[in-house]
Amino acid sequence: VQLQASGGGLVQAGGSRRLSCAASGSLPPINAMGWYRQIQGKQREFVAMISTGGTPIVADSVKGRFTISRDNAKNTVYLQMNSLKPEDTAAYYCVMMWVDGTSEFDFWGQGTQVTVSS
Repeated sequence: VQLQASGGGLVQAGGSRRLSCAASGSLPPINAMGWYRQIQGKQREFVAMISTGGTPIVADSVKGRFTISRDNAKNTVYLQMNSLKPEDTAAYYCVMMWVDGTSEFDFWGQGTQVTVSS
């Protein structure tokens, strides 16, 4: 499995940004893809996940501002971030999770930095 994240950059407060994460390789047919973020000096935190069937889960801290979606044909997950705040500044990491029997697996992509200026 390979995950290639893109879309990070510098954006002004109140602005929008869309992150993409494309998966390739030998992919499990049923999986969840999503995003975590890590603010410098803090633990990585959950942002949003979406299942193969399209069921999204979004953290309360970003609910109403961030939307997660996926294109299964392209094996790509998107994070649309609106009304960005300086506290959203973080490295955003793409992740794929799946279950094989009784074992759970996860695979992480490289981070993409989002910086929100005030």
